[in-house]
Amino acid sequence: MKFRSYDSLKIFDAVARKQSMTAAAIDLNLSKGSISYQINKLEENLGFALFERNNARLHLTENGRRIWNVSLNALQQIDQEIEDIRGTNTKALCIGALTYFSSRWLSPRLMDFFEKNPGVSLRIEPVNSIADLKTKDVDLAILWGFGEWKEYESRLLLRLPSVPTANTTLAKEVESIGIEAAVRQVTLLGDSSGDTGWRAWHAAAGLPYLPSKSSIIIPDSNSRVQAVIDGQGIALWDDLVAPEIKSGQLVELTDRKLDTSGYYLVFTKEPHAAQVQAMIYWLLVQT
Repeated sequence: MKFRSYDSLKIFDAVARKQSMTAAAIDLNLSKGSISYQINKLEENLGFALFERNNARLHLTENGRRIWNVSLNALQQIDQEIEDIRGTNTKALCIGALTYFSSRWLSPRLMDFFEKNPGVSLRIEPVNSIADLKTKDVDLAILWGFGEWKEYESRLLLRLPSVPTANTTLAKEVESIGIEAAVRQVTLLGDSSGDTGWRAWHAAAGLPYLPSKSSIIIPDSNSRVQAVIDGQGIALWDDLVAPEIKSGQLVELTDRKLDTSGYYLVFTKEPHAAQVQAMIYWLLVQT
């Protein structure tokens, strides 16, 4: 049977991106019922399910992911061709990201993005916190946290548990006094959110947050890694410091981890532009 539901692909793209018919309806200024009807009609036309329904949350099936990949690329090419004809396809895609995440996770993978998206110009803007997004003109941001930013829509990109980490000298001290005493006596290094991460770790570890020493706030993530290596204190880190752990420069101090932390896509604008949609899709399939 010949496929005829091309008009539903934009709606399918919105639902796949939002993982919610309600959110897609708001995004497209349509009713939820209309969205549901179009998706059901599309699945009927295709002859297979695109989504697995889990209460209010939707997840793409394997067939759905394959169709989304093809349709997204096709829609992107159409949008880019229209922009080229109009002469408006000149603005580079701008991503705001932590320097640490950019250098250790994003940069090693970018050649794959350019191979799959020829002609896309990209600028990576260093950001340290949600506050930076008020002053930087970025299309999309990648930040560490818990996804609870009231002013912006966010979506989990990569769940990476965090654990207290120190250099070898401090690690020996922690081993002698115990982790419970260490987080009270040793300087805690925080990020741009202050002690938010440390408070969350203490709660997860079942410990009261009672540091007796002044903390040091180091917003730049790469600088904070170096500060731990230099012995300025202990900080929460995740698997992205695996090279330093392997080399012995850093040591994980406990098996009590903060499991709810991770890296989130933070949408600073409505991600309608073809380049933004292409980057979102590419980032999600990397994980």
